[in-house]
Amino acid sequence: MSDSLPNNPLKIRLATIDDVPTIFKLIQSLAAYEKLAHEVTGSEELLKEHLFGKKVYIEVILAEIGDQAVGLALFFPNYSTFLTKPGIYLEDLFVVPECRRRGVGKALIAYLAKLVVERDYGRLEWSVLEWNVNAIAFYEKIGATVLPDWRTCRVTGSNLQELAK
Repeated sequence: MSDSLPNNPLKIRLATIDDVPTIFKLIQSLAAYEKLAHEVTGSEELLKEHLFGKKVYIEVILAEIGDQAVGLALFFPNYSTFLTKPGIYLEDLFVVPECRRRGVGKALIAYLAKLVVERDYGRLEWSVLEWNVNAIAFYEKIGATVLPDWRTCRVTGSNLQELAK
């Protein structure tokens, strides 16, 4: 794959309904990379419904070289009360290992930044795992601020059910 990069231009585009199986495979690859494959309990059918169903919850952009998807960015709107503007929250950014350090991740984030500007949103946000020093270095290199005082809080599964009672 990496040898084909110079010969085939990188293309960034919004996903279509036909891309759902590819998107799901990339999500599974991301989970394996993060050593969280056991946490992928969803399905292509649910992903399709949430991307293209009656109520759209998420959007995906794909990075392609030739006819092969080599990366994705999965995102959804969030809101800043301080800015009183919506924004984009990047849930997942993934580039296949053989295409890293080739501008694919930066191209995906730049595409998202362009969407933020075009939509007159206030910010682009995401989280990064503390142990992922390569990702942190990459994000800082492209101008992101890694907020040291913030931690992600999450309630799922039985704890969510108990809290909802």
